[in-house]
Amino acid sequence: MAHETGARRPRRVLLLAALAAVVLVAAGAVVVTRLVADDGPQRRPGPVGTTATAAPGGTAQPGPTAPPGAGITGPLNLLLVGVDTRVSVPGWEPHGDSVLVLHVPAGLDRAYLFTLPRDLLVDIPAFPKAGYRGGKTKLTHAMSYGSRVPGKPKQPSAAQGYELLRSTVSGYTGLRFDAGAVITFGGFDKLVDTLGGVDLYVDERVVSLHRRPDGRHRDPAPRGGGYVGPQMVYEKGQRHLNGWQALDYARQRYIPGGDYARQRHQQQLLRALTAKILGENLARQPDRVEQVVGALGDTLIYAGGPRIVDLAYALGGLTVDRFTLVALPGSGVGKGRAYRGEELKPVGRQFLTALKAGDAEKFLTAHPELRVKN
Repeated sequence: MAHETGARRPRRVLLLAALAAVVLVAAGAVVVTRLVADDGPQRRPGPVGTTATAAPGGTAQPGPTAPPGAGITGPLNLLLVGVDTRVSVPGWEPHGDSVLVLHVPAGLDRAYLFTLPRDLLVDIPAFPKAGYRGGKTKLTHAMSYGSRVPGKPKQPSAAQGYELLRSTVSGYTGLRFDAGAVITFGGFDKLVDTLGGVDLYVDERVVSLHRRPDGRHRDPAPRGGGYVGPQMVYEKGQRHLNGWQALDYARQRYIPGGDYARQRHQQQLLRALTAKILGENLARQPDRVEQVVGALGDTLIYAGGPRIVDLAYALGGLTVDRFTLVALPGSGVGKGRAYRGEELKPVGRQFLTALKAGDAEKFLTAHPELRVKN
């Protein structure tokens, strides 16, 4: 990994990169912090966008140089995975409960965000690193199967699980992923609270399966099969949600529309967070960025790709109105009453083909029903 060129420059780069990274993967500020920390010894730089050149007599003078990310032209694909690690349960394997793809076409002037159903039936390839032989099953299991570390049954690795999930999603969509991240539910909760909550339009009445109105978890039913006690209710309309409320609202799938409604709510929440971050001009508030980074701690894993600093600069021109949320319709698969999982309807698979070919906007113009209302 290349060295940064100064002690002050990484701090400034952190601010700009954190903004774009959060926009891209909902919590990427911590990614940039880790990147800077791993960049090795620091040297004092000149201003960003300049480099020293020798003038007559040997005096160094500033001259132009390419900004970070100048070589990134797109198209780019980023994979964001939300996992429920249940850290209170020893050895609990992380599940890919939310699998989101952000596609940025060549030109880097717009972005498309869509979700793949957690129960999508897919071919999961063999993964010797985890001792997994491969098979056809639900997408969510790719994370858990890939997280298994031979000889360490009580120490699953979410980073390793991401590798298998990425290969699985790549095989299904035909997309090559340039970068990605894994964030736990707890990390998302902290992110929203650190940002002071989020303003969101709740598009349907949602009754929580998991939480009471005061935020406490509901008690398991004495004989299993659900929960008991008062339920938090999210009424339709414009709402201000704190961390646990935003997370709880976005997790509910036993609602009209099922998991597809949940996917829509998750996308709307990410877009609302993006709008909040851009509206607060976070890049010009170093203390706020570092506060976000500190709150997230180890709840987010950057899963590789180009330097996030370069990626952030390259995508710094994107605005929230250029983010298109896409809903891919699907239906259940099974024999008789035996439910096996989900499959995308033909129009959903056709969108993936158009996306790969660079024709996403043309396809959405012909199929406006796939656009999620903001």
